[in-house]
Amino acid sequence: MSKNFELVTQVEDDRQLFAAAAPRTPPRGGLRAVTKPSEPARDEIAKLAQRLFLLSGDGAAPRAVVFCGIERSSGTSWICAKVARAVAAQGAKLVCAVDVNLRAPALHTYLRVANRSGLADAVRQTGPIRSFLERGPGGNLWVLPVGLDANPGVILSSQRFRERVNELRAEFDYVIFDAPSITQSGDAALIGQLLDGVVLVVGANSTRRETARKAKESLDAANVRLLGTVLNKRTFPIPEALYRRL
Repeated sequence: MSKNFELVTQVEDDRQLFAAAAPRTPPRGGLRAVTKPSEPARDEIAKLAQRLFLLSGDGAAPRAVVFCGIERSSGTSWICAKVARAVAAQGAKLVCAVDVNLRAPALHTYLRVANRSGLADAVRQTGPIRSFLERGPGGNLWVLPVGLDANPGVILSSQRFRERVNELRAEFDYVIFDAPSITQSGDAALIGQLLDGVVLVVGANSTRRETARKAKESLDAANVRLLGTVLNKRTFPIPEALYRRL
């Protein structure tokens, strides 16, 4: 079976991006569209984490990236949580997953931590950034939830937010941000300017070519590096009798 998640590294032209975003032909002839089982999905997440963060031998691999969907309900928070856990599982490196989707936070639920305090509190208050973090699964994964009383327009545009991002980069080997979709706001582009780049999450069978083009253009206009795309929620037309044997 084909991959659930495909990282297109070093997107150099529109064809690479739109090949992942183009709508697919619906199944016919009694075939049922099925999603991949969880084990292969975990394998693809591990490959994604390795290709994005760990396989560059020239020291140029990104250390701080933001994931964002092109549209809503693309599964970005789920992917961020899984990628963060996969990177943390590689060894002794310290990893921090940061929820910057202040409008609809979900990262803390996927990583099973409380949202008692977090980013919003860190921007308003003083103290070391670690005092606002929650311990995530495993020994070297930490989570910065959104926190309480988050105001996106005030928090993300503040100098204090930039200072906190620099603290995270200094404290952790890898920092993974979960941002709202590009069609919702310009938050991802704003955050991407402070990091090593953006990974776009493309919804299979839902993201349109024109929407993908506009998303890429908005990142280009903001001088944000596009690291690649992840194709999520892909389905496969497979006869049910054959699928049961896989």
